[in-house]
Amino acid sequence: MVARGSLVVARGRSSFPSLVRKSKQTQRYPLKREMNKEVIKNVIKLLTMVILIGTMVIWIMMPTSTYKKIWLKSMRAKLGESIYFGRPGVNLLVYMFPMILLAFLGSIYLHLKKQTTVSQLNSGVERKKRNKFGALKKPMLVKGLGIVTVTEVMFLTMFLALLLWSLANYFYVTFSTITPQSIPTDGDNLWQARLKSIAVRLGLTGNICLGFLFYPVARGSSLLTAVGLTSESSIKYHIWLGNLVMTLLTSHGLCFCLYWISTNQVSQMLEWDRTGISHLAGEIALVAGLLMWTTTFPAIRRRYFEVFFYTHYLYMVFMLFFVFHVGISYSLISFPGFYIFIVDRFLRFLQSRNNVKLVSARVLPCETVELNFSKNPMLIYSPTSTLFVNIPSISKLQWHPFTITSSSKLEPKKLSVMIKCQGKWSTKLYHMLSSSDPIDHLAVSVEGPYGPASTDYLRHDTLVMVSGGSGITPFISIIRDLLYISSTNTCKIPKMTLICAFKTSSDLSMLNLILPISTEIPSFVDIQIKAFVTREKESTCNMNIIKTLDFKPYVSDQPISPILGSNSWLWLATILSSSFMIFIIIIAIITRYHIYPIDQSSKKYTAAYKSLIYLLAISISVVATSMVAMLCNKKNYYKEKDENDDAFSPLMIETSPDQLLSEVTNIHYGERPNLKKLLVGLNGSSVGVLVCGPRKMREEVANICSFGSAENLQFESISFTW
Repeated sequence: MVARGSLVVARGRSSFPSLVRKSKQTQRYPLKREMNKEVIKNVIKLLTMVILIGTMVIWIMMPTSTYKKIWLKSMRAKLGESIYFGRPGVNLLVYMFPMILLAFLGSIYLHLKKQTTVSQLNSGVERKKRNKFGALKKPMLVKGLGIVTVTEVMFLTMFLALLLWSLANYFYVTFSTITPQSIPTDGDNLWQARLKSIAVRLGLTGNICLGFLFYPVARGSSLLTAVGLTSESSIKYHIWLGNLVMTLLTSHGLCFCLYWISTNQVSQMLEWDRTGISHLAGEIALVAGLLMWTTTFPAIRRRYFEVFFYTHYLYMVFMLFFVFHVGISYSLISFPGFYIFIVDRFLRFLQSRNNVKLVSARVLPCETVELNFSKNPMLIYSPTSTLFVNIPSISKLQWHPFTITSSSKLEPKKLSVMIKCQGKWSTKLYHMLSSSDPIDHLAVSVEGPYGPASTDYLRHDTLVMVSGGSGITPFISIIRDLLYISSTNTCKIPKMTLICAFKTSSDLSMLNLILPISTEIPSFVDIQIKAFVTREKESTCNMNIIKTLDFKPYVSDQPISPILGSNSWLWLATILSSSFMIFIIIIAIITRYHIYPIDQSSKKYTAAYKSLIYLLAISISVVATSMVAMLCNKKNYYKEKDENDDAFSPLMIETSPDQLLSEVTNIHYGERPNLKKLLVGLNGSSVGVLVCGPRKMREEVANICSFGSAENLQFESISFTW
């Protein structure tokens, strides 16, 4: 009887242990997958460190005689005589391959990181890890070079040390080898021989800067995103490097001109050597570079932005004739960044060929427009991301970046940007939409979104956002994203304070964009909005006057979708690796069966033709692989077309901020925010301070949070001024 009774009990409970086992298994498998991903990510980090250290050693040793006489000689003995690659093979292996591999590993890392859950990213362990490095992000310099953090000062110092080390080594070789006893017999004086050598060394040092010039402007680059940078935040590095490149290369050209004039060899300026250095090509490249450099000065760039923008397309002329000038073998030293930029630029071109579906617009009384696009739900972007917009009816050539105000998590089928009148283009758009003439359709093309792979705002106990004017736009997306996270109950969101300064009371209507339609702030979300109207002592504008436009998109208009689908980082890794392999194969075949036989004959292969073959091979490989990747994702690209047709309901005019956010909004008229009083003394072990607005406001907040000030203030500047 006991046995039967125990058997009955066992049968009665047999289903419960099986359910427990199944639930444990379902929990175990995701956990195991996440552990495997962490292992792979750690391996990628280790490989990245090894490659970076090896690359740094090469750059440090390159100016020395040890590298030239021992290392390079040994590598050329093994690879330089290859019948498949010849002398360029050494630089392909030493300089180009490691950086393409780094970009490939960065794409794989970002693909794995994208699949990590929010709760894991913001666990207590991760928070402590990231708080350890908070001091490295504090501002150390505020004026001169702009707002520069401790980390940026460290890397800037190391890069300048590399340049000084290179110049010192090059000049040492010049003055130690060119002496009164070793003056060549071609009639040059001592100073002329040294001037010629110095000119060469300045060009070599300029090539170091050129090697890093294109990395910051590749908007979709995995190298930038993997280290938490965006093209907007790193544009200042491009500016610094561009100034260094042009300073060194201009000095290089002037020294050679002075040398030719002093030695009565002015005819050398028009020489195009068949197999060696082409002087004329170098001069054409220098002129193109000087034209670009001239238009970057603030007086021209700010007043004539279109001149600056279009002149910058001369980079193609600059790089083409630079390659013709020095030859393809030496060009490969500085080509990895340009290669990654070409991949990014062509993918942007493919995306910009489509017209996107503009569903509606809102015209605010403060000369501001909100555009609402239909979005494919597979498109996920982080807060503070930007979208480049082109409206052919205003200008077919102009592209302008705008901060996205919507949240891809809170609004999976909608993408919104806010545009304030601050130039001719935006003013034309505002007048077009605010006029009494009805508009049923507006053709729009976009590139992007571009932004950080992830944000770590949840690591803070308190988040303070300081904005001036239209600088409020990135904070709208941050607030919306945090509201979504709060609704999932996955983790605790920080206390939020928005400090916004406006010139007039009409600008307060921008606060209407903080919350999506029919969305309320949950009671457990701690948020405060402190608005300051600086030029008025009372409200003089009816903020309820918001004009709403509903558009009728054409059938050919598509929702904004990622050009490479939901697994965009994985596809980018495929494009980088496969295009580089195809490029190598094309070059190997052409070198073996076309270039090598001619080089073995009495006459050498023409340097310009060889350079052109390499450039064409790169172009063909990038275009072919990018097109294949896009076509493979085309089905998913248009997948959500019909589903998004009902993504929007007719927009309703919202109430003023006094009514919409009455419990959390305080409006102060006729005064500016006392930022020091508002920021200093805030409670919390980690207070994130974000600022977006005029330069003086950013500098003031940076001074308050600067290195050596309050330890709990973690500063971050969001600037979109080019």
